[in-house]
Amino acid sequence: MPPLTFPAASLTPATYVVDTNVILVANGQHPDVSPACVTACQDWLQRIMAEGRVALDDAYAIVGEYQHKTHASDGQGVGDAFVRWVLHHVDDAARCDLVNLSPDAGRGFLSFPVDEGLAHFDDADRKFVAVAHAHPERPPILQAADSKWLDWAPYLADHSVQIRFLCQAEVQEFHHHKFGC
Repeated sequence: MPPLTFPAASLTPATYVVDTNVILVANGQHPDVSPACVTACQDWLQRIMAEGRVALDDAYAIVGEYQHKTHASDGQGVGDAFVRWVLHHVDDAARCDLVNLSPDAGRGFLSFPVDEGLAHFDDADRKFVAVAHAHPERPPILQAADSKWLDWAPYLADHSVQIRFLCQAEVQEFHHHKFGC
């Protein structure tokens, strides 16, 4: 099992790539996670809204996924509020970095790392990695409960892409149940 990256007490660094599952967990849309996991995701999103920054792709694929999986216009969850915050700040360079991603037929994006260990990486998640890898600060990706990322984290770390697992117990448990290790 690869080592986990634990969230810091404050926002250091200040810029993050936020995987959609963090938003869904914060909204209570993942029934298999603990209340502590939900709270951790809510806390991180609230801290980003209060004092942090997000990195997104300039084609708005990440924003589109956020909108497709939440109720930003009328939802009452912290995840919904975060999506509203993103939509409000997407053009504010002090709160949001828009990263240009060039498409690539084989990897999805040119900025997605070339690595045999990432050959079977989910196509839908490649945009998060591509943004983090193309961003000059290489912001970490916040991840809640998608256990496949445990297998990918060491390969991503080889390319200076760090994953912050917000729900360590759940991600390890889900990985064990899904993959038996």
